[in-house]
Amino acid sequence: MVTTAHPAASADASPTATATRVLAVRHLGPNWYASVMGTAIIANAGATLPYGFAGLRTGCTIVWALSFLMLAVLLTARAAHWIHHRDQARAHLLDPAVAPFYGCLSMALLAVGAGTLIVGEDWIGTRAAVAVDTVLFTAGTLIGLAAAVVIPYLMVVRHRIAADQASPVWLLPVVAPMVSAAVGPLLIPHLPAGQAQQTMLYACFAMFGLSLLATLVMLPVIFARLVTAGPLPLALTPTLFLVLGPLGQSTTAANKFADFAPHVVTAPLDRGFLVLAVLYGVPVMGFALMWLALAAAMVVRAGRRGMGFAMTWWAFTFPVGTCVTGAEGLGKHTGLAVFDWLATALFVFLVAAVTVALTHTLRGVVSGRLLATPPRM
Repeated sequence: MVTTAHPAASADASPTATATRVLAVRHLGPNWYASVMGTAIIANAGATLPYGFAGLRTGCTIVWALSFLMLAVLLTARAAHWIHHRDQARAHLLDPAVAPFYGCLSMALLAVGAGTLIVGEDWIGTRAAVAVDTVLFTAGTLIGLAAAVVIPYLMVVRHRIAADQASPVWLLPVVAPMVSAAVGPLLIPHLPAGQAQQTMLYACFAMFGLSLLATLVMLPVIFARLVTAGPLPLALTPTLFLVLGPLGQSTTAANKFADFAPHVVTAPLDRGFLVLAVLYGVPVMGFALMWLALAAAMVVRAGRRGMGFAMTWWAFTFPVGTCVTGAEGLGKHTGLAVFDWLATALFVFLVAAVTVALTHTLRGVVSGRLLATPPRM
């Protein structure tokens, strides 16, 4: 005897399943783009390590492909979030703890785009890689510049923030243009010689200055909050690593300018960019290492007090990755082996951090814990 499902039962299943999928993205915030950034930076940093080994580039290309897939899935899920949960999306923009993470969208696009040009071309070809990176770089830069203005504007006119709520998360919108400054020069060789290449170089240099000065405005406020109000809440302690982002990324950008300037501008400006890379990058990398030690000590303290996994653990990834690329550039332009050793050591930490964060994130997604209504802090 053959049993046939009732038509009504079949018709009811689809709307229920759709509603469940839609509800699953209600609390999917822009902070999830940090997982894409943190994964992509492995490919970008690993491909230019001073000490290579067999299979490294292939491994980096596989990681880039994973980050590309993660970006596509997340963009789709976030689109569903905006379509079906506009009230929650608006609430995110008006929440001072969530709104700064909109800078992560820009950086995810830029990081994956750069990886496409650095290692993705091995699989898809140079022409396709340039086309993909052009689209992602353009979209990421425009979104980053918008976030650098809109989010601080909302912080001033709409958000109500107490002095003890200052957080390293505030750096995310203003550091996004620095990522554009660091990866934009990769497109210079693929632009027409002359005005087009020079415009790209100077546009990236302008975004370097924009992001650097905005960071210098915010860093004293963040440090003042730490020394006057005490340590951050346990779940937010990993965000102290976000300070490394503008430090490592600006060092990377300065070194990229030195790499490409000789082919774009004439003397003495070409040499000026090389001088900038070294005289700016070395002291900033020194400060980055000091902050890394301070942040690590605070994380150890939080761990002893019961800090569990949260999406903030992705702060251990991308910012450290920028220090890897910054150290790689300094090693190239100073000739000092110590920077090559530093880049390699930080890369090992980066791979370990991404592995741990990605594993816990997958577990949280499967169990539904990370997609549940978040507790208020």
